[in-house]
Amino acid sequence: MALSGVRVLELAGLAPAPLCGMILADFGAQVVRVDRTPRSAVATDVQGRGKRSLALDLKRPPGAAVLRRLCCQADVLIEPFRHGVMEKLGLGPEVLLQENPRLIYARLTGFGQSGQYAKSAGHDINYLALSGVLSKLGRKDENPYAPVNLLADFAGGGVLCAMGIVTALYERTKSGKGQIIDASMVEGVAYLSSFLWKSQNLGLWNRPRGENLLDSGAPFYETYKTSDGKFMAVGAIEPQFYEQLIKGLGLDSDKLPSQLSFSDWPKMKEKFASIFAQKTQAEWCNIFDGTDACVTPVLAFDEVASHQHNKQRSSFIKNDQEEISPRPAPLLSRTPAVPSFKRDPFIGEHTEEILLEYGFTKQEIAKLYSDKVIEFSEPKANL
Repeated sequence: MALSGVRVLELAGLAPAPLCGMILADFGAQVVRVDRTPRSAVATDVQGRGKRSLALDLKRPPGAAVLRRLCCQADVLIEPFRHGVMEKLGLGPEVLLQENPRLIYARLTGFGQSGQYAKSAGHDINYLALSGVLSKLGRKDENPYAPVNLLADFAGGGVLCAMGIVTALYERTKSGKGQIIDASMVEGVAYLSSFLWKSQNLGLWNRPRGENLLDSGAPFYETYKTSDGKFMAVGAIEPQFYEQLIKGLGLDSDKLPSQLSFSDWPKMKEKFASIFAQKTQAEWCNIFDGTDACVTPVLAFDEVASHQHNKQRSSFIKNDQEEISPRPAPLLSRTPAVPSFKRDPFIGEHTEEILLEYGFTKQEIAKLYSDKVIEFSEPKANL
């Protein structure tokens, strides 16, 4: 796989950092999740695919010393803590990069390592708000709303941090040097919104939120309820696609207002809604599948894997616990990701194995265990 041989240490954290580590693991990196001790009964990382777990008490000097030794042999460290935590532990980038100049030290936080909010707590909705993107999301006459925690946490955070790591690894092949990555979710999601910024002079966003072409204002870029309580998604922006939408709905375009007549959009929405409500989702799929009307079913999670298109591409996979999840993307032709089909690791499941690989002796490991610096966890058989 593309990242085979890359050693990654991921300090256990909330959602964005685990996604970053899972992406690297899916594409071949050897990812060790460094879990905290004393540990909770259940790991909160549901994105542990392909990772191993080492349970380590970083708050104690011997535990911090263990991580320093691990970092001497690692290629990447993913650090998701609040501002200044690693420095207090004696594990800041100045220390670790001095001991291993090739280390990629990735710091993934909401607000970044500097600025007024750098030390503040926050979540996806806060980062989305500060980026300006949240102001664009929402329907007419409603408050802005966050579309679950996908945009800032995962897209602007986990995915862009992974991109930064891969970019730094490539640069290291030329310079031989590691570097620090300051991955701010505010800046990450703002960067993702570059099209919104750069298209402001095109007239796409001249109207209030929820009244524009792509924010639920247009009748041809909207979701509609079907007679069986499901939904269809419509994205017929171009005139030739809009014409096929109109045809599929059984309407005559010559008897309708112009597609871009803003004043007629609310009335056209009502017309489209009344027509979509007359047939089931399956019936609309029979009408629009195979056309360029840009009309697709809104699939629920329990429907996605069985949809014919997704089945044909094997877009979803099932692990040995029968859990379904998306296959890693994008698909590389020669070195595609080969995701693990094993269950996610238990906290501390691989502690001894990992320490031995990184050069610790059995005597050192026994001492760390007796001093409660590390923990082991043996998998229990399902009875």
